Amino acid sequence: MEFLNQWALPILILWPLLSAILVFMTKNETLIKWGSVLASLLPLGLSIYMLTAYDYANGAMAFEVNAPWIPAINSSIHLGVDNLSLPLIFLTALLTTLSFYYSVYVIKVRVREYFGLFHLLALSMFGVFIALDFVVFYVFWEISLVPMYLLIGIWGGKNRNYASIKFFIYTLVGSVGMMLAILGTYFATGTFDILQSAAARPFTDLPPQSALLLTSLAFWGFFFGFAFKVPSFPFHTWLPDAHTEAPTAGSVILAGVLLKLGGYGFMRIMIPVYPTAAAYWSPWVVALGAIAIVYGALVCIAQTDLKRLIAYSSVSHMGYVVLGIGAASAAFGNLNDKAAYDSAAMAFNGATMQMFNHGLITGALFFLVGVIYERAHTRELSKFGGLSVKTPYYYGIMMVAAMASLGLPGLSGFWGEFFTFRGAFYLTTYWAAFAVLGIVFAAVYILWRIIQNLFLGEYDASKITHWSSATGSHADSPTDMSGFEKLTLWPLIILIFVLGVYPTPLLNYLNGAAVQVLNFVQSVL
Repeated sequence: MEFLNQWALPILILWPLLSAILVFMTKNETLIKWGSVLASLLPLGLSIYMLTAYDYANGAMAFEVNAPWIPAINSSIHLGVDNLSLPLIFLTALLTTLSFYYSVYVIKVRVREYFGLFHLLALSMFGVFIALDFVVFYVFWEISLVPMYLLIGIWGGKNRNYASIKFFIYTLVGSVGMMLAILGTYFATGTFDILQSAAARPFTDLPPQSALLLTSLAFWGFFFGFAFKVPSFPFHTWLPDAHTEAPTAGSVILAGVLLKLGGYGFMRIMIPVYPTAAAYWSPWVVALGAIAIVYGALVCIAQTDLKRLIAYSSVSHMGYVVLGIGAASAAFGNLNDKAAYDSAAMAFNGATMQMFNHGLITGALFFLVGVIYERAHTRELSKFGGLSVKTPYYYGIMMVAAMASLGLPGLSGFWGEFFTFRGAFYLTTYWAAFAVLGIVFAAVYILWRIIQNLFLGEYDASKITHWSSATGSHADSPTDMSGFEKLTLWPLIILIFVLGVYPTPLLNYLNGAAVQVLNFVQSVL
């Protein structure tokens, strides 16, 4: 086990890179597909090992690697994981494995390039979650753009070129703001190490007005970089197009993991490094989060494309992450008060639980969109109806995922919303009350737009005259889920049930992360 403790994190990066190289060198498509599935099991196994071996009660950085990289600028290969990053690494590994497995059956064009790019995408996501140096973090952050851009641009829908370019430009613009904030932080602290930068409290030795100006500029630089990725309102407009045109597995990874990079950046970098600016600007952050919740849900009601609807639901659900982080930041000046401290911890827990559970739920929903699209070759809700009789298994799985997205108690989606509102109502009462409208509107688009339009009523065979099976062969009518589709969905559905009934294992990790951030902020303010 000593070997794993020393090499677990380097393997998380090097193994997907090696897998990508081997895929690009192989011509046998069957070997590429199933070899990729098997290769993805190693990072999944490592993530489970690290989760079980980590002492979440202690909350310290673990499995650390710190090797000199560019001494001239004081940058090093500093890697590490803690309560915050470990659940997200597991989520990344799980969704990557399921995406590979699903893609084995549905990807038939340019197989080598597709699976090779997917390995590179996994590399970049793991890299962001384990990087503790700004330069390393930024490199992995930027690497993630290229594979996803190509996955959308090559294997996407008819408007894929527009969607892929829009995705790339929007997220690159946000990255420029983040890069400027990183450079400003480096000039103030003399290091690119994220933990050392937070401890150094950049710009706080300046006169109060200058300190507020510079910390605010750096704060908003990081905020824009991360908010474009979340994406938070009003930086979200790239997301529906990217989701609508992306291949199924690309949408799963985009919603399940890539959006979480932004939320992770808020917690790992923006809050610890610039807590004073976070507290000062918290009303704006809270407002953006609350508006995203309500706006995203309202726009969902107006959608006629199932995939676009679920894409906009991500805008709404990731609004809880922004609301929770903003609400917790509002308490930074009053953490000595136990009620404020507890509420801030609750808000942080809600934000981080929402990130993890949204990955499970929306990953399942996008897989389910792929299931119906492979058969009907359309996602227009008006074309469906009465599928509960024709595809009862699909109906049952969709009901579970949809109810979890709605936040039904007993399913995992409930807890992120519950903890976020528990903290936000104490700290930002009026915005929290406004955000509650998002739950009402979510019930409308889930029950009316999805459940009723897809499954209820009479089945009309004249609406769709050409159906296919899961593997692409002709079918006379809708066919229910096949074995590989069930196997893809069941791990997510099981976790949605388990964490809905008993969220404590996940909360043990995430609450430790919240307490660690709050204790650090309390010590430096």
